[in-house]
Amino acid sequence: MLMSLLTLLRLSFLTVMVIIWKGDKLIDGVPETLDMLRSKGKRLVFVTNNSTKSRKQYGKKFETLGLTVTEEEIFASSFAAAAYLKSIDFPKDKKVYVVGEDGILKELELAGFQYLGGPEDGGKKIELKPGFLMEHDKDVGAVVVGFDRYFNYYKVQYGTLCIRENPGCLFIATNRDAVTHLTDAQEWAGGGSMVGAFVGSTQREPLVVGKPSTFMMDYLANKFGIQKSQICMVGDRLDTDILFGQNGGCKTLLVLSGVTSLSMLQSPNNSIQPDFYTNKISDFLSLKAAAV
Repeated sequence: MLMSLLTLLRLSFLTVMVIIWKGDKLIDGVPETLDMLRSKGKRLVFVTNNSTKSRKQYGKKFETLGLTVTEEEIFASSFAAAAYLKSIDFPKDKKVYVVGEDGILKELELAGFQYLGGPEDGGKKIELKPGFLMEHDKDVGAVVVGFDRYFNYYKVQYGTLCIRENPGCLFIATNRDAVTHLTDAQEWAGGGSMVGAFVGSTQREPLVVGKPSTFMMDYLANKFGIQKSQICMVGDRLDTDILFGQNGGCKTLLVLSGVTSLSMLQSPNNSIQPDFYTNKISDFLSLKAAAV
C-alpha cells in the first residue's frame, strides 16, 4: 500500500482532500500531512457536500482547527449551488427558495441572487383547517435543497408548490448523502433525507451539484486549468467521494478512517472500487523521505 501512495506522490496530481475532521474533532496527523503534501508541490483543494456553511465560514472553521486554508481552496456544495445557477445564467429577476442553512444563503447572496426560505422558515407552521390554501411566490425559479436541521412540513409544502406550479422551476440538490457526521459519536441522517421528501412530493428527480455529480469536478478543472487525469480524489465514502472521482475521470484514494470500512470495501455487494486505499490520510507521512 505504501508503494501505491508513493506512486500517487510521484505523479503531478492535484490532490482533492475531504477527510479532515469528524464533527468538530480534527483527525490525527492531518496538519502534518497537509504540510508534507504542500512541500512536495501538491495543490490541495477541500471539497465537501456539507452545505450548511459558506466558503468563508469553512475558512474560519479551518482556522479554529489550526489549519491555514484559503477561500479559493474550499469547494462546498453551498458554493456549487450558486456557481451552477451562475453557469446557466439564472435570471436575476427570479428568486431561489432555499431548504437549507446559512451557507447556501450566503453563497447565493455573494452571487447576486434573490432568495427566500432558509432557517427563518424553520419555525413556521401550517394551520391545516378546512379550505386552507397555501400561497407561494410565483417568481421562484429554483428550489435548492440541502442539509437542514430546521426541516419541517412548511418547507416541504412551499418548495413542492414552487417546483410543481411555477413554470420551469428548477429542483436542485446540494447532495443526496444518506448520512453525515454531525458529531464524532455516530452517523446522522444526511441531506439525502431532505431531498427524498421532495422527490416523493414532486415525483421529480433533482439536479445534484455536489458529489458524486461531475459539476464540481468540471468546475475545478476549468478554474485551475488542469486535466482531470492529474487529479486524485481522496475521500472516505465510496458512494460519494470515490464515485465522484470516477465520474470525473480522476484517480481515487479511499481512506478507511471515516464512513467506509475495509469490510464494506471488500464486500461482494460493493461495486465501487478505488484505485488505491489506505487506513488514514496520515499514512502519507511514511513517505516523507521519498523523492518526488
